[in-house]
Amino acid sequence: METKMNNANHFHGSDLETIERQYGIPKEKIVSFSANVNPLGLSAWLKEELAKRLDVIAAYPDRDYTRLREAVGAYCHTPASHIVPGNGTTELISLTIRLRRPVHAVIQGPAYSEYEREVTACGGSCSYYRLEEDEDFIPHTDKLLACLTDDTDMLILCNPNNPTASLIRAEQMRHILEACRNRNILVMVDETYMEFAPDCPTATAVPLTGHFDNLVILRGVSKFFAAPGLRLGYAVTGNAALAKSMVQSQNPWTVSSLADTAGQLLFADHAQIQKTRSLMETERERIGQILSAMPGLRAYPSYANFILVHLLQDGRTADDLFEMAIRRGMMIRNCASFPFLDNTWLRFCFMSPADNDRLLDCIREFLAGNN
Repeated sequence: METKMNNANHFHGSDLETIERQYGIPKEKIVSFSANVNPLGLSAWLKEELAKRLDVIAAYPDRDYTRLREAVGAYCHTPASHIVPGNGTTELISLTIRLRRPVHAVIQGPAYSEYEREVTACGGSCSYYRLEEDEDFIPHTDKLLACLTDDTDMLILCNPNNPTASLIRAEQMRHILEACRNRNILVMVDETYMEFAPDCPTATAVPLTGHFDNLVILRGVSKFFAAPGLRLGYAVTGNAALAKSMVQSQNPWTVSSLADTAGQLLFADHAQIQKTRSLMETERERIGQILSAMPGLRAYPSYANFILVHLLQDGRTADDLFEMAIRRGMMIRNCASFPFLDNTWLRFCFMSPADNDRLLDCIREFLAGNN
């Protein structure tokens, strides 16, 4: 078990305006390999159908979000009563942690900083189950459970994990949930990237919400559906009391009429869903093979739409590669702000094949010392 780590801040995928000011590059000309957003964008069908329904912004949404919850339930193959819509995953992370008010939360790390920030804001303490580089950041159930101390009352997992792109399998998750239920530990699983996983239907923990009342799963539409501006997320839990508390703690109409309507459409956009999964599967395998053949770095197995890379050449840093790439209109993520990683780690997501090839060429030149 590890305590929290403090690292310097680095550019986030949403910081395009800051990049534009600092580097003088129009944000429209920057390909963001840092934001982890589906490169296909919104489908033409969704744009057309949503445009027909713009009048919805002239009325309040259904306060119970009945049709939205039904659409999400059908998409996730779970009862609509298990769904709690929210204003993006960010709201639901905060809401879940504030309701639990953990004394001590264990977080799988490296991890998204928002988890620790929210726990600390609620007066709780955090420690980390550290994923190990020499194990390809693959989680081990027994090691994770050994990190749960007597005062642990919340476990926070991102699955697939950001930034390592590693995955906890469903059978592992069941074991974890059983152990945590026996100790009254709430397990919050952030599945923001699960829909990109090559075996999403068998990897997701959503079916387990019908068997474990100590489980809440969080998802959103920002990444897979390329709709971060909608601010639409949802929680899945079979704990009726927790779901009720979440709804009662939210502001009224936390999801806008437009997001409500868009959600009812996009979860049924089967053609776009399949197109996205096909693109990610092809590019994930192709890029992984190319990177594995490059001397001077190590890339780790990915179960998401991004890949974690470690630079191994002495004196070469992710800052150096960031500078080289951004001046060519490509933005990657320096991972030094994540716990347990430093300035030799970077992450980038899979974009179009042509853009991916441009970035791969940039990395080759960087490793060859041509920067």
